[in-house]
Amino acid sequence: MTDETVKDDAHWKKVLTPEQYHICREGGTERAFTGEYWDCKKEGRYLCRCCGEPLFDSKTKYDSGSGWPSFYQAMENSSIAEILDRSHGMVRTEIQCSKCKAHLGHVFTDGPQPTGLRYCVNSASISLEEGEE
Repeated sequence: MTDETVKDDAHWKKVLTPEQYHICREGGTERAFTGEYWDCKKEGRYLCRCCGEPLFDSKTKYDSGSGWPSFYQAMENSSIAEILDRSHGMVRTEIQCSKCKAHLGHVFTDGPQPTGLRYCVNSASISLEEGEE
């Protein structure tokens, strides 16, 4: 079976920066208010940093005050996998890219309407493809 999205650690260490690798492949988190996209207002699509899968549209991005890029909706529900996360003494829902399993961040139920969701994403896990949708 050949799957372009299934790569080994050596591949990811070669194509990602150390910070991107730590966040995307080891489930790390960047510090609040430090990521490239936390305050970005440019239009376009946010893609998975690892495999390029379209994840979020800038039209659903909003300022949650958390210091991380926040979206109230994914482009396609099938592009985001949700995993129960019991780390650090908390119970949260981790989000990953469904295609390559890159760690993106977490989803919370304190977001705005129409979904009430807040996809809280690490900038290191995504890249912006600028342009109007």
